[in-house]
Formats: sequence, C-alpha cells, structure tokens
Amino acid sequence: MPTVPDRIRWAVEAVDPQPGEQILEIGCGPGAAAQLVCERLTTGHLLATDRSAVAVNRTTGRNPQHVKAGRLTVQRTALDELKLSEDSIDKAFCVNVNLFWISHAEAELAVLRQALRSGAPLFILYGSEGPTGGDRVTALVAEAVKAAGFHTVRVVTADHGLGVISHAP
Repeated sequence: MPTVPDRIRWAVEAVDPQPGEQILEIGCGPGAAAQLVCERLTTGHLLATDRSAVAVNRTTGRNPQHVKAGRLTVQRTALDELKLSEDSIDKAFCVNVNLFWISHAEAELAVLRQALRSGAPLFILYGSEGPTGGDRVTALVAEAVKAAGFHTVRVVTADHGLGVISHAP
C-alpha cells in the first residue's frame, strides 16, 4: 500500500470522520485521504470527486475494497457541476485544492452550501508546505466562505497543515 503523506493524515484527523457520516471529498487526487476516511466508516459513505480521470482511476485503484463494500463512490466531475441532494452531506473537505484561494469560487461554494446539512462543517485544508504563504491562503479562503454565507469561520494551523473550517448556514 502506498504511503500516506503527513498532510493527509493531519487533514483526516481534523475532519474526524464518524462511522455513519455522509462525507464529500473535493479533489481526491491519488486516494490517500479516501483510504483513511473509509477505514473509519461502517454505515457511512464517502463521495470522492476529482476533475481528473487519472485521479479518479488512482483513487478507485487504491481503494477497491471500499468501493466494493459500498463505502466509497468515486466520481469524475468539477465541483460546480456536482449534483447532490439538498442537506445530504454531513461533512465536506479538500486538501491542497487551489480553487478556493485563487478565486472566490462562488458557484462551487453554492453547491456545497446547498448539499451540506445546516451547521455541517466544510474543511478547506492545505499542507504546511502550501501553495503560497499560509496567511495569504487562509485570508482569501476565509473571505470567500464568509461571502458565500458560511459561518463560524476559523483558521487552523498545525505542524503538517493549515486551512479554514467553516459551517453551512
């Protein structure tokens, strides 16, 4: 089994998946976070999404046992094109997805706001090696989620990561 980077372990600990939760991962990449999340699920489910066919194939290939058990669905889609039922997601997260700090991501945050249950957390996380200075990233992300109507917006930092945690209205 491939190794899991420290930033991914830190992010999954921050998300703290519970056994019966319905969770959305945005930008699943090679599937390391999906692996760790699904190991914690019993009756819950993870929908892992990515725009890249390569990432979807890598996540599926890394986690065939979770797909077979019904704990994991992997879907190729852009977040702003994702169709989810209203109030159907208990938690949503991403790790090192630049969309949220390079733009206000209005359409994408609208999808998340609609799908997340009231008060459900959204975790937008980055490895501590991050794409740019941590303060710059977190300030822009916090501004975008506030503008999209999310509340209880807080910045988190740790040895292996940083990011913004907010809650759906």
